[in-house]
Amino acid sequence: MEDLRATTVTDDPVQRRDLILLDRAREGDLDAFNDLVVVYQDMLFALVVRMVPDRDQAADAVQEAFFSAYRNMEGFRGGSVRSWLSRIAINAAMDAQRLKKRRPADPYPELEDDTWQPPADASADPVTSSLTAERHHALNGALAQITNDQRTAIVLYDVEGYDYAEIAELTAVSVGTVKSRIHRGRLALRGLLADRMDLFRG
Repeated sequence: MEDLRATTVTDDPVQRRDLILLDRAREGDLDAFNDLVVVYQDMLFALVVRMVPDRDQAADAVQEAFFSAYRNMEGFRGGSVRSWLSRIAINAAMDAQRLKKRRPADPYPELEDDTWQPPADASADPVTSSLTAERHHALNGALAQITNDQRTAIVLYDVEGYDYAEIAELTAVSVGTVKSRIHRGRLALRGLLADRMDLFRG
């Protein structure tokens, strides 16, 4: 079987850059891998912190994801480096969720911290900004109460914009399971937010 190396031709300049950096890293150039870390660390943290709202734990998961990627560079067989790193980060996040479930402490202590949320538009008035913050707080609190699998599927679909097939590949389950998790998660969120729905109207 042909080994699809990172040098697969691509017309996407971002992907071409990523493939070049990954090839150099596989040849022993640590600076090239560090460049990939710089490019993707914020994106991966923004993804993981929605799945693992404890910021310290999310940061640890991202760091572990990069360690795993570095150890398994030879396992990359072409395609999108971004998707490859995202898949590894999602796996690290799910591992972190399982660890937290085995060792429960103060659940999601960072839900009061909305600094990972996109900043409000400068033109937003105080009432709109306050309403947006309250929506984020209510939604984050509800997300923390649904199952890890449901939260992961909803974040990937509704926040990150992955389609069903991509989520199935990223989480190693069937498309049907992904759809079920999203459906059940949304029903659970609706129930948890039933007394706060006024925040989400209009």
